[in-house]
Amino acid sequence: MSNCAIVGINWGDEGKGRMVDLLTQDYDLVVRYQGGGNAGHTVINQYGKFALHLLPSGIFRPGVVNVLGNGVALDPENLWTEIEDVMSRGVEISPENLKISDRASLLLPWHRELDELEEKRLKDHKYGSTKQGIAPFYSDKYQKKTIMAGELFYPEELRDHLAQLLEWKNLTLTKVYGAEPFTMERVEEWLANSCEKIKPYLCDSGAYLKQAQSRGKSILFEAQLGSLRDLDFGIYPYTTSSNTTAAYAPIGSGLPSAKIDRVVGVVKAYSTCVGEGPFVCEMFGPEAEKLRKAGAEYGAKTGRPRRVGPIDLVATRYGVEIQGATEIALTKLDVLSYLDRIPVCVRYRLDGQPTESFPFPTALGKALPEIEYLPGWKQDISSARRWEDLPRQAQEYVGHVERAIGCPIAYISVGPERDSVIRV
Repeated sequence: MSNCAIVGINWGDEGKGRMVDLLTQDYDLVVRYQGGGNAGHTVINQYGKFALHLLPSGIFRPGVVNVLGNGVALDPENLWTEIEDVMSRGVEISPENLKISDRASLLLPWHRELDELEEKRLKDHKYGSTKQGIAPFYSDKYQKKTIMAGELFYPEELRDHLAQLLEWKNLTLTKVYGAEPFTMERVEEWLANSCEKIKPYLCDSGAYLKQAQSRGKSILFEAQLGSLRDLDFGIYPYTTSSNTTAAYAPIGSGLPSAKIDRVVGVVKAYSTCVGEGPFVCEMFGPEAEKLRKAGAEYGAKTGRPRRVGPIDLVATRYGVEIQGATEIALTKLDVLSYLDRIPVCVRYRLDGQPTESFPFPTALGKALPEIEYLPGWKQDISSARRWEDLPRQAQEYVGHVERAIGCPIAYISVGPERDSVIRV
């Protein structure tokens, strides 16, 4: 038995979904342990192309059990829409291969509305929210003002609990934002239309995972976003509202006793960022647009153009340390094939001094990138399946990144398809 976490090293959108989809062939269970519908894990396989937001990326593998843990922001409405979409394309989903923790809290109807209202109030100081209700949800969860999924089995107690929350939440909606209040009728309609459908999938995920572990089953933990969006260790306040680190996987899955043997950190061969906040190595103008188009860099959830730049070795090295990565999957190397020379951010300059350490968030906005260039390979590498198939310049680029971040690169993706991977 061996457990593994697949995590993002940078700002998210590194290609975690495609790596989970690939590596699940070696695991019995896949567990999403944090985040919610603001995720956008893109997977391409024999069923087609999918942008998964809540479903674990192992859902396409027959025989693999997928779990949404207690740390997830459970949006029943969007989850059911996603389930129906995936099933309509020939993928089997049932309570046998999808299990939802009864201790996961529900993302309630007012959370998305509050997210939009707050971003509107912030105006030019907005955080770049995807407006999926994630920040209001986690805020309420830590105030102990959410509904746990298991309460759906106790309708009388649930109604009393919802009435208390509704009274409290309407004060915020009306007095702070001047918005219309929610009614109990609207909430009950939401319960009937969205929550009833997920009840057959609810279980004690902790007990299930513990039993699976006792039978020698292996678990793959799937994270959302990346190190630089972690609530505690990311670029605060331009972060998500949960912990994106591998260290949180046992807690957010429902199995705090779980041991993680491998941490596969996913790094894109260049940098991308969705949302607001400091992005030291950002490119602008035609140069940025060429890279954006070459990599099809538009948010899987929002459709927003991603900010782009060269690989940031300072930020990547920091992300590797935060995640405790044991190996790296370097994705989208093929995208760089159009470049005559490859830019690399090797260090920052802060207050006139060079630094290879990632600064405190407040200081990050003053940092300037120092760029060096490596020779490009100027040829299509999408058909490469062995290290020897890569041109010398591409091998040198991979080797340079590996040495700079201090972690072995075990996988290189050269295309979006499941098999477009070189195992180093």
